[in-house]
Amino acid sequence: MKQDSTRNISYTVDCEDYVHVVKFNPFDSGDSCSLIAYGGNNYVVVGTCRFQEEDAEVEGMQYKTLRTFHHGIRVDAIAWSPETRLDAIPPQIRFCTAASDRKLRFFTSDLQDKNEYKTFDGHSDYINDLVFAPNEGQEIASVSDDHTCRVWDLEGNEKAHFVLRSPGMSVCWHPEEAFKLMVAEKNGTIRFYDMITQQAILSLECEQIPLMSADWCLKNTLKIGAVAGSDWLIWDITRSSYPQEKRPVHVDRARLFRWSRVNENLFATTGYPGKTTTQLLVHHLGHPQPILTGTAAVGSGLTWHRTLPLCAVGGDHKIFFWVTEM
Repeated sequence: MKQDSTRNISYTVDCEDYVHVVKFNPFDSGDSCSLIAYGGNNYVVVGTCRFQEEDAEVEGMQYKTLRTFHHGIRVDAIAWSPETRLDAIPPQIRFCTAASDRKLRFFTSDLQDKNEYKTFDGHSDYINDLVFAPNEGQEIASVSDDHTCRVWDLEGNEKAHFVLRSPGMSVCWHPEEAFKLMVAEKNGTIRFYDMITQQAILSLECEQIPLMSADWCLKNTLKIGAVAGSDWLIWDITRSSYPQEKRPVHVDRARLFRWSRVNENLFATTGYPGKTTTQLLVHHLGHPQPILTGTAAVGSGLTWHRTLPLCAVGGDHKIFFWVTEM
């Protein structure tokens, strides 16, 4: 866990495989450490992190692997369940993955003898994103290149099915109003669905394509952010269906957009993986230029810590962490 000043990476964790996706647990798991999961070519690793920014007794960063789950196939997306608890006896770890075989896998583990998963079948093409219902964690929503958003119960039964006009790229659940779901499509449209009536209630337009990623700001749920083409775009949903702010940021197309979980003006974007280096940019709405530029060898995935202005990106046999200013 060394500090790397040359490329301003704050910390790195070495991994046994290429990291395709990395995800901090966005929910309180009842422990002072943060849970993190990352997915490789055929397994998922769940570990804990503790940073000197939150604990003076930690030097730099402490990382510990809790368990490696055999997955058997490349992991493309990971979502944490709010039912995950480290303070329960025994502890309960619950998460869901999307894989390159177009299936979801819902894992439950007590980190001892109980390690099981259920497979959810239904999507007919690549799954781009998935999310748990934030309150009870009893449903999972997923979006796919098959032009659908599907909502599942924990047994894998389909509870709702929304037909999209293009591939679904991102799905977010409203943190307070559990009946509102946001779906971002590659054609530049972001729609909000009412889960009770199963109807679209609002839509936003990028006016440019391809939309690759969108996120709902949890610190201010009127704010939506996305990347489309090489730009980032921000909406205030009370003001207009068109973005209030946008800026070109990545020359070779932008790939991911994620809001910080601690500041409504802070967000990160990444460039397209597949180049020799991937650029991570951290932006603050009060600043005209990015406040942090990071480079990672062929990075993928992007995730923010639940309580710190710290984000992580996966890479070749590594996870990279950057600490930024508020």
